[in-house]
Amino acid sequence: MRVVLVHPNYHSGGAEIAGSWPPAWAAYLAGSLRAAGYDDIHFIDAMTNDLDDAEVGRRIAALSPDVVGCTAITPSIYKAERVLEIARDVCPGAVRVLGGIHATFMYKQVLSEAPWIDVIVRGEGEEILVALITAIDKGRWPEDRDSIAGLAFRDEERIVATQAAPTVKNLDAIDPDWSLLEWSKYTYVPLGVRVAIPNMARGCPFTCSFCSQWKFWRDYRVRDPKKVVDEIETLVRDHGVGFFILADEEPTINRKKFIAFCEELITRGLPDKVKWGINTRVTDILRDAELLPLYRRAGLVHVSLGTEAAAQLRLDRFNKETKIEDNRRAIELLREADIFIEAQFIVGLENETAETLEETYQMARDWDPDLANWAMYTPWPFSSLFQELGDKVEVFDFSKYNFVTPIMKPEAMDRAELLDRVMNNYRRFYMRKALFHYPWRGTGFRRRYLLGCLKAFLKAGFQRTFYDLGKVNYWGPQSKKSVDFHFDETRRIAPAQTADWESAAERAAKKRESRMAVKACGGGTEQMAELMDRETAPPA
Repeated sequence: MRVVLVHPNYHSGGAEIAGSWPPAWAAYLAGSLRAAGYDDIHFIDAMTNDLDDAEVGRRIAALSPDVVGCTAITPSIYKAERVLEIARDVCPGAVRVLGGIHATFMYKQVLSEAPWIDVIVRGEGEEILVALITAIDKGRWPEDRDSIAGLAFRDEERIVATQAAPTVKNLDAIDPDWSLLEWSKYTYVPLGVRVAIPNMARGCPFTCSFCSQWKFWRDYRVRDPKKVVDEIETLVRDHGVGFFILADEEPTINRKKFIAFCEELITRGLPDKVKWGINTRVTDILRDAELLPLYRRAGLVHVSLGTEAAAQLRLDRFNKETKIEDNRRAIELLREADIFIEAQFIVGLENETAETLEETYQMARDWDPDLANWAMYTPWPFSSLFQELGDKVEVFDFSKYNFVTPIMKPEAMDRAELLDRVMNNYRRFYMRKALFHYPWRGTGFRRRYLLGCLKAFLKAGFQRTFYDLGKVNYWGPQSKKSVDFHFDETRRIAPAQTADWESAAERAAKKRESRMAVKACGGGTEQMAELMDRETAPPA
């Protein structure tokens, strides 16, 4: 049973400016397959190697697989669909499998526009994929597909989804196969070292309206800190990794385990060999103020903070549960602990104005983080805010849902002006940093790291890859009239997907009505739960 995993060749001018990132999904899935006895696994990293369709086809054909698997986030979905279309043409006998967050929630859309995909894995892939591969290996495919939880597929003209699979409960049992990746090609530009993206926890208990990760992972689970450090030690020893970023949405949620993780890194002497970064919430930094020196001793050097907005109204809309003054204080605390701070701002909603964009710049200048990032609001089609925006979403070309393309058109400006004003924020912020901060603040590692970050920005700027500026023909304020975002206006939401959304909205409305009715009658939570069960139970 030969399995070929393919990472689609999608590029945008966002996170890539900091380096080439290893596709961790392939390692985690391959580890689970090997644990189940499937050793003939191959990986094609079309993105890192910038492979065109013809070369992807040649490599798949040469391997002659039984199964071709691909993944996709929303902006890479069309590239992933194309990979499996190529697989159909060059290896028609192989089962074509797609996974990832976009396909999980948008399976009706995907199977409508790409009917050559045999099956979609919905949710965490490790256990579902093993069950699927086992069925194929035993000759029970497609006969047994209805009995495998967590799948979606076409049955002639019908699109079928099986029962949702449970989340992976024993994360410590997952042993990723990192040897599958081409480690010499994954580099973190600011430090010039190999980079990895291991996973410590899955899920998030918070429900930010613009996000969907909490929907995908569902329940929050944390691995044994010693197991995570075992994995990092392997990455450092066997693959020469010098920097890692924890893939978690917020690794500091479980304070006790995060402390244990840091202490284990220190005990093994790893901070001398590898540095690392995280994304986390402002509230966790405030909570852990006294622990920040410990985190720094453990090798934590970079924290990306979800400050999100400079206006309290927007923080409230995003369900961030933080205050503007909290952002300032968190940045001060990190600076005192000698941890580099990256402040994240979300811009480009329908009510964006020149004044609100200027406000984010002034906040960034006032707070004085080491780095600042202005990300275009990207209305994930499976997020609650997407539904709330309704017909204000005009662009359904998902290849542009990449945090650097203005999907929303503000009422007070056009998209080209929005891009220009965001670039003005970047120019002013980093010119000031380059002239007055990075070369002069601190010595040794601090100075080297900041100059490395500046190098990453300059490199992407000269190559015109930053923010996809080269693709959209932006050269500065004088080029606003010639900017073209190349939206594919033929892209539309498939009727099957629209019907699914409408059905889900009706079910949610009925549940809300039922809760109100139960409370009005004086019913308790037990009665309510019983009523909900009766509502959602299949007909007898």
